[in-house]
Amino acid sequence: MKALHSRFSLPLIVTALLAAGPALAQDNWLTTWMASPQPTWGNELPLPTRIPEALADSTIHQKLRVSVGGSQVRVVVSNEYGKQPLLIGAARVAAPEGARQVLKFGGEEQVSIAPGETRTSDPVALAVPALGDLLVSLYLPQRTPLTTFHWDGKQTAFIAPGNQVDAQRLEGKEQVEARLFLSDILVDAPADARALVVLGDSITDGNGSTLDRNRRWPDFLAQRLAAKNVAVLNGGISGARLLEDGMGASALARFERDVLGKPGVKSVVLMLGINDISWPGTAFAPNTPLPSLDRLIAGYRQLIDQAHRHNLRIIGTTLLPFEGALQGSIIEHYHSAPKDQLRQALNQWIRSSQAFDAVIDFDQMTRDPQHPTRLLPLMDSGDHLHPGDVGNRVMAEGVELKVLF
Repeated sequence: MKALHSRFSLPLIVTALLAAGPALAQDNWLTTWMASPQPTWGNELPLPTRIPEALADSTIHQKLRVSVGGSQVRVVVSNEYGKQPLLIGAARVAAPEGARQVLKFGGEEQVSIAPGETRTSDPVALAVPALGDLLVSLYLPQRTPLTTFHWDGKQTAFIAPGNQVDAQRLEGKEQVEARLFLSDILVDAPADARALVVLGDSITDGNGSTLDRNRRWPDFLAQRLAAKNVAVLNGGISGARLLEDGMGASALARFERDVLGKPGVKSVVLMLGINDISWPGTAFAPNTPLPSLDRLIAGYRQLIDQAHRHNLRIIGTTLLPFEGALQGSIIEHYHSAPKDQLRQALNQWIRSSQAFDAVIDFDQMTRDPQHPTRLLPLMDSGDHLHPGDVGNRVMAEGVELKVLF
């Protein structure tokens, strides 16, 4: 596939907050939700995007669940992979049954976002509780290619004709499961609130969990941490890799945007590498050789160094067993004995190197004791790669909270 963005300058969210002036200096703006932006693709990847190529005179209605609550809300809209300005004709935010609140950007109800940029809305006085739901509606008045999205949103979004940002019930709705242009929610949180990013792939993104039910393992972790005013940010991208761009930018390329650029983040959990190991020889990367163990370790060390330079705690996780993964799907040859040997060697380094500030051993939690190279059937969503709802809950409940901060 063609190269993705691999450069992220000083994060635009932070820039926007600083530019907003001294009025915000008294507030404690914290990222409470995120969906990592990805570029759309064509035939270069074997999976369809499952979204329209473009929309015109349409309203996108997206629901999400925050982790930490607050007294005010700001919404971040991304045109990172756009080739033309993104015109938002109107935008609203609301609690599910509440009145729609007008979103403004620099005091204006319309905003044009340049290619490659994001914009953060002005604050809206909207009290949202911990683990509360929000609805965000964006009206696109002109033809707009859907170039920036988050593929595996695990939440139904609705597309309706015309400007329906104030509608209580959308008519003539089209449904997608992706996030469209919506990348972050910030709240004015309690002074002691802080955030944790889980930087991962489809296992973190929630592939295999139930649609519209918030049953990804970071969701279950957020439930455990909400009373402690800790936001859990899902930085998963299905198909993400550590070293190379995949169905989104590599972890090395997006670490600044998805971790360092998020207000309030104090720790990061790194759960990446299985696609680096498994993509070679599949329809994703048919002619790519397996990466070496040393190269994977070097990638981990680079992210560890970045985290420590910014005074962030970084926790590593072992990679889950995946024997039989995706057999019978369009993604053949995802698992092999040499690939599993590499996974186990990498897991051994993660456990024993003391390179991370702490380690979460998800391999040990989820493997079948009678057949440790595969997922325990109770944990398996059925594709032998992604945990189901039970597996996601077990993973979250197996995390020792004291290692996170």
